[in-house]
Amino acid sequence: MKKRVYSSILIVLILAILFVLKIAVPSFGAYFFDAFFGIIACIASYEMSKLMSKTKLFNYQILSVIFPAIMLAVNLVCVFYAGNQSDIYWVLWAILIDIGLMLLTVLGAFLIGLLTRRKILNEMATREVKNMSTTKFLFKKCLNTLMIFIYPAFFFLFFIFVNHIGELALAKFEGLTVDISILILLTAILIPMFNDTFAMLTGSVIGGKKLCPRISPGKTISGLVGGILWSVLLMSCVWLIFANITGFTFLWSDFPIWAYLLIVLVGAGVAVCGDLFESIIKRRAGVKDSGRFIPGHGGLLDRIDSYIFIAPYILLAFWIFAL
Repeated sequence: MKKRVYSSILIVLILAILFVLKIAVPSFGAYFFDAFFGIIACIASYEMSKLMSKTKLFNYQILSVIFPAIMLAVNLVCVFYAGNQSDIYWVLWAILIDIGLMLLTVLGAFLIGLLTRRKILNEMATREVKNMSTTKFLFKKCLNTLMIFIYPAFFFLFFIFVNHIGELALAKFEGLTVDISILILLTAILIPMFNDTFAMLTGSVIGGKKLCPRISPGKTISGLVGGILWSVLLMSCVWLIFANITGFTFLWSDFPIWAYLLIVLVGAGVAVCGDLFESIIKRRAGVKDSGRFIPGHGGLLDRIDSYIFIAPYILLAFWIFAL
């Protein structure tokens, strides 16, 4: 328990330092967050690769670890052009480029595998894969690798766009004297944090019927409701604090509290879905944790599972409200 508490404190301190750098050094402070997200994506992809291998879903582990760094670079380049050319569609270009690179990478791995059949046969013998042709094994291996590119890396790296959303040429962001991405990024980080914490506390106090006993035996319906309600309540406090800070008073008209809390409400549900999705993967792998990266918490993937779907959701939600 002590390890869990100490690890949680360390995580909060790291996030606090990153926000201080983002606010104190506007010119390049946001890039510390980008590096942070990129490192997390690489480590989480490694853990995902290990989980899939345990369920006999073999993949290219090295590609799984390296590719998120490539997507990070692509996203940053596109965000840079979006800011300099006042073009919001560079984000869409980044997404399309990421998808194209994912497909080209696995296609390249497949073609190389066809040219090195002896190596594939040796791998199949080592892994005791029988009654399967080398082509089919290679195809499945590439497909599994593509799945890791998408989950967690592709979805999680939407945080890069969230981190720089204030630089995009969205109507309600033009002419602002403050960095709106501070509030939006904080929202994306706090929703799963509040939801997970208060779902656990509410569930342990009230108990009751299990939410999904076959997938996640520890989760209860009371915890689900409690986590969402507390998230909405606490995030309303966050909105009120920002709305009364000089420079953020535009929130009263452009992002009224009802719209903000609607985003939070749906976001809390999205966070729960992300948590349950990873629980399904761990169940199939027959493990409790995705790894041992964070003392007391398990793997890094266990800590960010609620964030993987939150990143694209928050970007889309605020994009719509900012048009």
